[in-house]
Amino acid sequence: MSKLLNEIKDDTRFVQGHTLQPAWFKVLKIFILIGFLAGYLLLFAWRKTLIFLICFLLLMLLVHMVYRIKTHKFTQTWLDFVVVEENGQYRYQRIGKYYYFAILVNALLSLLASQLLG
Repeated sequence: MSKLLNEIKDDTRFVQGHTLQPAWFKVLKIFILIGFLAGYLLLFAWRKTLIFLICFLLLMLLVHMVYRIKTHKFTQTWLDFVVVEENGQYRYQRIGKYYYFAILVNALLSLLASQLLG
């Protein structure tokens, strides 16, 4: 159990400190998600909104884990995840089209699931 907690702490530190997206966008995407969920709630009620949120978060966790595994804990380049090592420190270039395409696909799948299951 402590190994799992350590892995979660490592991922949390990475997510908070990475340079894959500008700092302002890290904050903005939270407000985008909250705004979308508020609109979805107004249109489709709690059940469909909750189904959408759960599906979306699980699918995004899957994307995170795929990137984590394929990049060997964010230390190697893979797809649009580019790692540059300078003086023993890792520097990351901006994330690219594959990651954002995965977000779009996950949002659409979550939307479909919430409509069919809700």
